[in-house]
Amino acid sequence: MKIISIVGPTASGKTNLAVKLAQKIGGEIISADSRLVYRDFNIGTAKPTIEEMWGIPHYLIDVADPREDYSVELYKKEAKSCIDDVLSRGKVPIITGGTGLYVKALLEGLDIPKVKPDEEYRKELDEIAENKGREFLHKKLAELDPVIAEKLHYNDKFRVIRALEVIKACGKPMSEVQKKKEPDYDVLYIGLNSENRDFLYERVNKRVDIMLENGLVSEVEDLMEKYGKTVSLMKTLGYKEICEYLDGALELDEARELIKKNTRNYAKRQLTWFRANKKIHWFYIDTIGEKQILEGIVGLYNV
Repeated sequence: MKIISIVGPTASGKTNLAVKLAQKIGGEIISADSRLVYRDFNIGTAKPTIEEMWGIPHYLIDVADPREDYSVELYKKEAKSCIDDVLSRGKVPIITGGTGLYVKALLEGLDIPKVKPDEEYRKELDEIAENKGREFLHKKLAELDPVIAEKLHYNDKFRVIRALEVIKACGKPMSEVQKKKEPDYDVLYIGLNSENRDFLYERVNKRVDIMLENGLVSEVEDLMEKYGKTVSLMKTLGYKEICEYLDGALELDEARELIKKNTRNYAKRQLTWFRANKKIHWFYIDTIGEKQILEGIVGLYNV
């Protein structure tokens, strides 16, 4: 049985489409989002509510404590278990999310080297980024592993640091120790995008406004009180900017505009990542209706 993967930039409507597709073909949804795994990260991640799930089982949401380091390796292991369970019951697994590395590791046969976190080295690299800038840290990675550096934006500090950490532990570039094997599943890849970039950006801006109206500031305050300033909090879009506002470094309107800008930039990076997968069938949400998209996906699935 084929499985389906729905990918695309933030605010492109992946979750809603996945639910409607699942209702149509008897599917169940496995999240491929590195932030939805964390409990209590709700408003700022646009985590689907019980009502928005419409009775469709969702997996790998709220499975990790925000103080934990939830790794790609752990995601791959747990997601494979979910896929096999869904398939065993004759249902269609629908992998949905915008974390490209999760999708690649799970569905494209990418093996990530198992390297334990080196907190001391991470702290050292974090200080370099703070003192000399993220571009300096990215340049350091480019010298050691140009292949991986080419795939990462300098603002993606966490993954730049992780790549340097793997190089230190293995004594080789991360691109050399990563392995590709034959994928475990027959996958139909679906991508959502918009032909007019401004259409997507307006959706991003509107989503940020709604998050703030729905209580994002209060959610961040509650997270800080419950868990402290965890790595997951400080490296998550929307949350880190509100932390800066609560620390007095930004006015609320400045934080709002910064979240919008950073989210738009993130959407660009997501699209760059996903475009590398030539198997993706793209649907453009500004030129075709949801009903037509669903019919198109069902048609492709039944081929």
